[in-house]
Amino acid sequence: MKTAKKTAAFLAAGVVLAGSLTAADSVLAAGIKNAEQARQKALQKVPNAVVTDVDSDHENGQQVYEIELVKGSKKYGLTYRASDGKILEYGWEKTTASPNLSKPLISTEKCRSLALDKVKNGTITAISQKVDDGIDIYKVKITAGNKRYTLEYHARTGALLECKWKLAASASSSGQTGKIDLEKAKQIALDAVPGGTVYQAEYDVDDGIAVYEVEVVKGSYEYEFKIDASTGAILEQDKDYKD
Repeated sequence: MKTAKKTAAFLAAGVVLAGSLTAADSVLAAGIKNAEQARQKALQKVPNAVVTDVDSDHENGQQVYEIELVKGSKKYGLTYRASDGKILEYGWEKTTASPNLSKPLISTEKCRSLALDKVKNGTITAISQKVDDGIDIYKVKITAGNKRYTLEYHARTGALLECKWKLAASASSSGQTGKIDLEKAKQIALDAVPGGTVYQAEYDVDDGIAVYEVEVVKGSYEYEFKIDASTGAILEQDKDYKD
């Protein structure tokens, strides 16, 4: 009887140990060690797609994998953190669309309603209108939790042409790796557009360079700046027409 009890106890301990090892293996498996694992993870997110590119990069001092895919009439872009396999950015855009110039423009309020239906409990930070390749588009910026969304709607049909989101940079990283803080970056952008209003600003690491991405609106235009977080220099500047 004692031998039987010892055997049962040993087997039970083995089951517990095996369970612990399985859990540990699961945690390790969640990380991404190479491009093939990144590819497979992206295909789980977008089943039946075709992977067109896999690239390894560094953001905020961490290795990431950027994967591009195509499925039907949509092109996808995903960014995963290598250490734990967490998705940091996700988005898709339609590769074809008709201008539909015979149809009237939908109202800004209609576009606002469509965006809030798409991103539940979101807060719209900006809506602008532009023309891209002859197509009238509403561009909508929304925040929801720790995600920042960019949606683009066909301004004449209301069809969603692009949907992207990215995790906001953590407060601990914003402004801590450069000489320029977020408020200074905003002021640099506003100095470049006197009378403008900042509606979005965030810290990021682009190709290993710490930057602030600042968006400003003024009148019928929206401006996007990429500012070096170490020097305050404007690295990139873009200007789009808005309604």
